[in-house]
Amino acid sequence: MSLKKKIILSFLTSAFIIAVLAAFEYINFIQIKKEIVFLETTDTISSKSLQLRRHEKNFFLTGDLNEVKSVRDYLKQLDDILAENRYPDSTGGLLSLRKKIDEYSRRFNHIEKIVYDFRNEFGRIKPFHMQYSIFFRIIETTFLERPLVNAELIENIFHLKKNNPAIRNLYELDSEIRTLRKDGEEILVMSKELDKIAREKVDGFIRRSQIAILIFFTVFLIAGGGAFLYVTGNVVKRLNLLTTVVERTGGGDFSKMSVGRLRWGDNDEVGVLIQKFNSMEEQLIQREKELLQSKKLAAIGTLASGVAHELNNPLNNIYTTAQRLLKKSEDECPAFIKKGLDDIFGQTMRVKSIVSDLLEFARGREPNLRPVELRSLVNGVYKHIGGSRSIDSIRFHLEFHPEEIVIYADQEQMERVFINLISNAIDAVSGEGSIIVRAVEEDANIRIRLSDTGRGISQEAVEKIFEPFYTTKDKGTGLGLAIVFNIIQKHKGEITVESEEGSGTTFIITLPKSAGKV
Repeated sequence: MSLKKKIILSFLTSAFIIAVLAAFEYINFIQIKKEIVFLETTDTISSKSLQLRRHEKNFFLTGDLNEVKSVRDYLKQLDDILAENRYPDSTGGLLSLRKKIDEYSRRFNHIEKIVYDFRNEFGRIKPFHMQYSIFFRIIETTFLERPLVNAELIENIFHLKKNNPAIRNLYELDSEIRTLRKDGEEILVMSKELDKIAREKVDGFIRRSQIAILIFFTVFLIAGGGAFLYVTGNVVKRLNLLTTVVERTGGGDFSKMSVGRLRWGDNDEVGVLIQKFNSMEEQLIQREKELLQSKKLAAIGTLASGVAHELNNPLNNIYTTAQRLLKKSEDECPAFIKKGLDDIFGQTMRVKSIVSDLLEFARGREPNLRPVELRSLVNGVYKHIGGSRSIDSIRFHLEFHPEEIVIYADQEQMERVFINLISNAIDAVSGEGSIIVRAVEEDANIRIRLSDTGRGISQEAVEKIFEPFYTTKDKGTGLGLAIVFNIIQKHKGEITVESEEGSGTTFIITLPKSAGKV
C-alpha cells in the first residue's frame, strides 16, 4: 500500500471515529434535551402538587373559600400540564397520576358539596337551640378540621339523632376528608417518583455521553494516533537503513539492503525505493565484474599480442623446415625419423592455431556493423562446421519469432561467435544429441538462446567460463568463449549461461536492435 493510501486510511479511520462520536453525541444530546424537558415537567408537577396539598390543608384548617379557589386552580394547572405532555409514558406513571388527580378533584368537589349541605342544615337547626349559641361559632370554625368531634358535640348537646342530616354530613365529611388526604399523599408520592425517574434518566444519558467520549477518545488515540506513529516510524526506520546502505555504496560496498520478511505496509514508495536500490546494487556488482573482466582481458590481450608476435616468426621457420624435411625424406628416411617429423609438423600446426587465437583475441577490433539476416548466418555456420566434423547424429533445430530476424552486427565476428558456441555444443553432446537455437525479437532487443542436451557444466565452471585460458577440454586453448564474450560486449550486448550437470547448457545472448543505428 502506498504512503498516500496509508495517510488517507489513517485520516479516514480518525475521521470515522470522530464522526461516529459526533453522531452518537448528537443523538444523545437530543435525548438529553427531551429528558430535561420532561424533568422540568415532573419538577413543576411536584411543586404544584405540594402547593395543592398546602392549600388543601389551609382550607380544612380555616375553611377559607379562597383556599378552595386555589385548590381548583392548581388542579386545573396539573390537569393542563398532564394533558399537554407528549413524553412517551412507557411506565404508565403519568396516566396513573392523571387518574389520581381526577379522582382527587371529584372527591374535593363532593367534599365541597357536603360542606355546603352541612352549613345549610346547621343554619336550619340553630334557631331551635339558641341556648347553646355559644357553641355555634366553635362548630362552624372547626367542623372541617374535626368533623367527628363536632358530630358528637351536636349529638350530645343538641340531643339530635345520628340520622340527623347535619350529623350524617359530618360523618361523611370525615370519611371523605380522610380519603382525600390519602389521595393527596399518593399524588405527592407519584409526582416525586416521576421526578426521581426523570432525574435518573437525565443522569443516565449524561453518564452515557461521558463514557462514549472516554471510549471513543481512547480508540481515536489507539487507532488514529497508533496508525500515524506506525506509518511514520516504519518509514523513518527504513529510510535510515537505506541512508546507511547508500553511504556504504559510496565507499565501494555494493551489498544489498536486507529487507527481511515483508510485513503489511512495507510495499509502499519506500519499499519500491529499496527494491530499485537493490536492483541498482545488482547492476553495479555486474558492472564491477564486467569492468574487472575488461581490464583483465585488456592486460591478457596486450601480453598475448606480444607473445604471439614473438612466436610467429620461429613457428613459421619450424613449420617451413618441417614441411621441407617431410618432402625430401620420402621413403629413404627411417620410420622413427619420419614419425618425429610428423609430430613436429602436427604440433607446429596446433601452436599456430593457438597463436592465431591469441592474435584474434588480442586484436579485438571494433565491429563493422551492418544488417545481417540471423537465420542464414546460423545455418551457414552450422553447414561450415559440418564440412569438417561429423554431425550426422545431431538434431539441429531453429525456432525464430519472427521467421526473419535482421540484426545489426559484424558478420565475420558473429560467425566466429556461433562457430565457437556450436562447436562447443557438438563437443558437449559427444556427437549425438540436440542443438536448438531460438531467437525472439523483443521491443528493444534480440534475444538468442542456444541450447544443447549435452553433459552440462558445473556451477564452479560456469562462474569462470568466460575467463581467458579457462577450459574443461584436454586440447582446448581456453580462448573461444573469451573471444565470444569480447565480441558480444563490443556489440553492446550481453551473454550469460545457464547449465546444470547432466541436463545440458544454454547460452543466452541479448543484442540491442538499435546497435547498428547508433
